[in-house]
Amino acid sequence: MMNKQEKENLKKEYLNLLNNDKLLKLKAAALRKEFFGNKTALCVIINAKSGLCSENCRYCAQSSHYTTGVDSYPMVSANDIFSYASKYSTAPIGNLGIVTSGPSLSENELDIICEAIEMVSKNCAIDVCASLGNLSANNLEKLKKAGLKRYHHNLETSERFFPEICTTHTWDERVETVLRAKELNLEVCSGGLFGLGETWEDRIDLAITLKELKVDCIPINFLNAIDGTPLASQPKLQPSEALSIISLYRYILPEISLRVCGGRSTVLGQNQYDIFEAGANAMMTGDYLTTFGTSPEMDICAIKHRGLELS
Repeated sequence: MMNKQEKENLKKEYLNLLNNDKLLKLKAAALRKEFFGNKTALCVIINAKSGLCSENCRYCAQSSHYTTGVDSYPMVSANDIFSYASKYSTAPIGNLGIVTSGPSLSENELDIICEAIEMVSKNCAIDVCASLGNLSANNLEKLKKAGLKRYHHNLETSERFFPEICTTHTWDERVETVLRAKELNLEVCSGGLFGLGETWEDRIDLAITLKELKVDCIPINFLNAIDGTPLASQPKLQPSEALSIISLYRYILPEISLRVCGGRSTVLGQNQYDIFEAGANAMMTGDYLTTFGTSPEMDICAIKHRGLELS
């Protein structure tokens, strides 16, 4: 772990690099090619339990603290998850993420997820990830035994800025969940949501934390402001700034998989496939938790048109 002065020195270096955006993007593109070649990867998610979340994350359409009009429903069945995974079993999509709302899972809900993971792992050519909240080591162990390959748990933003977006749980609790998953030798997918009002220093602090935690994959999400949430009027990131975030993260974390996920089409629009030149090597395709995304067919066509290979 770096000491405070080492972190401050790195932050100065990274902030200075941001002053030359063209150079930053050139460095990022070179690093992506060095560590990932022309290969890219796709994932899809299923919203297996929606809405009625007790947490007050200010960006979230599924929080019970806000009125957003999104669909709310209890945990779907293991068969529902398996049927969803089966649709992609012959497509060039490497991962299915099972996502549930709420801070954690009941024992019965965990059993359903474990059953679904076993079914998908045995019958579909797709790896299973899960984003299920703040789970204990015992529950994470059950998921691993069922066949879970990777656990997803975003830190969302820097330690400094986190209290501005959520007060019902702490940033430290999120870090502890990441550490529990790593202690069980699960791969860990952990990243952030950008455009919340955070500074570039916050973005760099988060990147340094993820580097220290040695996560395996970093999802980069851009805020798609939802009516009814406290951040409904938050200005949308400009495409150039969103691409600079990707490039900065590639420069700071050259060997780590960077996966562009939520807000890709909304924030980047016609520039959404420039993420690869900016340094990303993977992305989420299809719909998101409560909003529409880009179809896998369109994404696959665009990827191949750019001369990239799906892995």
